[in-house]
Amino acid sequence: MSKLIATVIIPTYNEKGNIDRTIKQLDKVFAKIDNWQMKILVVDDRSPDKTYEIVESLKTQYKYLHLLINPKKSGLGHAYLKGMEYAFNELKSDVIFEFDADLSHDPTKIPDFLSEIEAGNDLVIGSRYMPGGSIPTNWGLHRKFLSIVGNIVIKVILTNFSISDWTTGFRAITKKVYRAIAPEMTDEKFSGYTFQIGFLHKSAQKKFKIAEVPFKFRDRTIGKSKIGPEYIVNNLIYLFKTRWQDLLKSRIFKFLIVGTIGASIQFLSEALLQFFMSYLVAHIIAIEIALISNFALSNLWTFADRKIKKGQIPKKLLEFNLSSTGSILIQIIIGFLGINLIGILDLFKVPLINFTVNTGMIFTAVGILLGMFWNFFAYNFFIWKKK
Repeated sequence: MSKLIATVIIPTYNEKGNIDRTIKQLDKVFAKIDNWQMKILVVDDRSPDKTYEIVESLKTQYKYLHLLINPKKSGLGHAYLKGMEYAFNELKSDVIFEFDADLSHDPTKIPDFLSEIEAGNDLVIGSRYMPGGSIPTNWGLHRKFLSIVGNIVIKVILTNFSISDWTTGFRAITKKVYRAIAPEMTDEKFSGYTFQIGFLHKSAQKKFKIAEVPFKFRDRTIGKSKIGPEYIVNNLIYLFKTRWQDLLKSRIFKFLIVGTIGASIQFLSEALLQFFMSYLVAHIIAIEIALISNFALSNLWTFADRKIKKGQIPKKLLEFNLSSTGSILIQIIIGFLGINLIGILDLFKVPLINFTVNTGMIFTAVGILLGMFWNFFAYNFFIWKKK
């Protein structure tokens, strides 16, 4: 049975002083791996220091070494995408590694990555921020701050705390992840370091199995870091833009919009009906009017992917009312208790429309808010439940 192929992709730009020793270190690790066929692919952006010439000369010594030269410097993301395309299609790889040319990534951890792949994971990342991992102790406070706080900010913005190291560039990626994610990474915004966050974020969104392996990050000893101020700016732009787009598409956002519309309809209906009937009766009727509005908008927009068929609408509308009983009871109880404990007191007038806001309406607002929490749960698991 033929061995699976794993290719370590090393993007280079002016790494003349590092590439030779990096390949030698990888060769030592490869010698200890029996169940995989290991290869190296250097993707060089036509380095002015002619790094590619050193790689070319080493190909006779290391038969598994391959070289891909880009016509010009085009960024880390572009280099990795070109390398992945070549590795998976031309070198017939089953897995590729992202690996830095300066040995900041620990090559001895590669077998651990492969073990995680063999265990059924789709993508494995090297983490500096889990037990067993670390960043250099000699880093300045500003760099430690950017690295540690940067990862925390990413977790908060993306609301994903399951991944400990979002910015790591040490990764093992399977072919199926590449095929699913690469077509979405062609935008120019992914040409640089934003590629790393974007690729991982999209992989997590698509529910691929992601594992982490701890490693101790080592600072480069030869050459200069390629990371500049644009690294922070571009990443923040991507994060906030992506999060906003995700929010607009999310079910909870649509639910809140529909709920706000329903609440507005309820407030207006209740305000008008109080001229003709008691507060409690007006309150109950206004709730039902809002429920009908919420049902229609939820079916057309919030749960459009689980849309109810026309023939089922009367039955589902009845179920919708029943499942919303919890919300109605919450609102009635809060309204009843508020009126009996505090009473209906005028709070302030809106001069232009001669409209008075009273405590009864405040009780209504609190009841609506608490009722919405119940409604989202009920709608998801009872009315528009997954089939």
